Amino acid sequence: MPRHIPRWLARLPIPLFRIGLGPLLGGRLMVLEHRGRRSGEPRLVALEVLAREPGALYLVSGYGRRSQWFRNVLADPAVRIWTGALRGAPGRAEVLPAAEARARLQRYRDAHPAAARALGRALDLPALADPAPLPEDIADPDIADRLPIVRIAPR
Repeated sequence: MPRHIPRWLARLPIPLFRIGLGPLLGGRLMVLEHRGRRSGEPRLVALEVLAREPGALYLVSGYGRRSQWFRNVLADPAVRIWTGALRGAPGRAEVLPAAEARARLQRYRDAHPAAARALGRALDLPALADPAPLPEDIADPDIADRLPIVRIAPR
């Protein structure tokens, strides 16, 4: 069973990003504003950036498809983002296909082995913590449903 980060700790970076102090936390965190799928109200969540590329940020839903932010961006992909350089920039969310998600997770493990091991232990995902290559079949519920990846393209 995955361990959950206490809500107060998970939300701690949000005010720092909102007032422009997000860069003090390093480049691995960002804040995502999304709309509640039922209420339509704006919601904020601090997330780790899996990877950055020109024109895109990649996020992993560590608690899988049941994460509220993930379910909300599926319902309404229009988002706003706060990073070190961006403050409330509009963007669009897109869930990656399984093959691309697997490749991104493998690159993350190769680039950040200690962080991947810690994440694998915290989320009770032995395949992520294990240094062996990820299973070829990303459709395995142990990976695909537990770690969907979302591309955020700032506009």
